[in-house]
Amino acid sequence: MLNGFNHLTLAVSSLPGSIDFYQRLLGFTLKARWANGAYLCLGELWLCLSLDPLEGRPAQHGYTHYAFSIDQQDFAAFGQHLRTHDVRLWRQDKSEGDSLYFLDPDGHQLEAHVGDLRSRLAACRERPYENMVFFD
Repeated sequence: MLNGFNHLTLAVSSLPGSIDFYQRLLGFTLKARWANGAYLCLGELWLCLSLDPLEGRPAQHGYTHYAFSIDQQDFAAFGQHLRTHDVRLWRQDKSEGDSLYFLDPDGHQLEAHVGDLRSRLAACRERPYENMVFFD
């Protein structure tokens, strides 16, 4: 049976550009690199970047995205950091907890989010989504 999230692999069109983005702009630690890929980590998250030059188009459509946690006291500075580096945004924040929705160099949709599942559920209990049911 499954017991947790193992890793995230993203197809990228430029390995050096993507390593730079995730390492320098987002604070990931580079653990290994080879001709067609790299392993990085952020806390317990294992990220694999896999070179796929045919993937030069936006990687996601709709609301599919990858969210990273950020502390409230770091949120404004992180937003300014992304704006300073001309990182593109893809969505306005409409949910509980501050969120910043941004794109990586290949168009993967990312989010920096203040809060966790506990805070989201607490907000939803106050203002539930349509037909929402809670399981305690």
